Amino acid sequence: MELGREIRKLFVPRKGYLFTDADYSQIELRVLASMSGDENLIEAYREAEDIHAITASKVFGVPLAEVTPELRRNAKAVNFGIVYGISAFGLSDNLSISRKEAADYISSYFESYPQVKQFLDALVASAKETGYSVTAFGRRRPIPELKAANFMQRQFGERVAMNAPIQGTAADIIKIAMIRVDRRLRKEGLKSRLVLQIHDELLVETAPEEQEKVAVLLEEEMKHAADLKVELEIGMKTGKTWFETK
Repeated sequence: MELGREIRKLFVPRKGYLFTDADYSQIELRVLASMSGDENLIEAYREAEDIHAITASKVFGVPLAEVTPELRRNAKAVNFGIVYGISAFGLSDNLSISRKEAADYISSYFESYPQVKQFLDALVASAKETGYSVTAFGRRRPIPELKAANFMQRQFGERVAMNAPIQGTAADIIKIAMIRVDRRLRKEGLKSRLVLQIHDELLVETAPEEQEKVAVLLEEEMKHAADLKVELEIGMKTGKTWFETK
């Protein structure tokens, strides 16, 4: 049986301690904005606007104030789908819409964020030439599928070429943040310790009297783990179990 989030109830700190959980907000979309240099996407983040509502307004051609929860959900699927090189078929399946509608959504997205389209196309072209993708920090990911005889495998390779630099850069950032947080906890002589990293979040076993210091430390070190064109945002919660922090 799949327990999902319920499994987190089994993770508890040592006696007398709490968990502090800090996670990046939309880190892959922020990385996409920064790496692509798309002015519209960067501006939306700098203005601290709701990126999914903004995308819904642009893609579906409605005023921002008239964006419904359903339109926002659809735009969210487009935003995150673009990061993974989603096809019209994949988006149509996700949203239970026709393939033509999905293709129109993707086309409208790229019209709204033209530099994203240019960036993704350039990633694929570069990977086809070199045989690998590269993160913003220089890590390479070989993509042999781009030279496969099978069309479906080549398509998969193109999706990897678009996604790997973005997802890989986000992975680089969280690892840099881990090192920064661990070093800072030790340097300041705190009893609190970094105990877990999961995707874009860090979990710190926190002494109650150090809660404020740990929160400040996490905010500072995670936000400055990378110098992007948009600010990294951190969400934070404390709890007696890992489940309570989410």
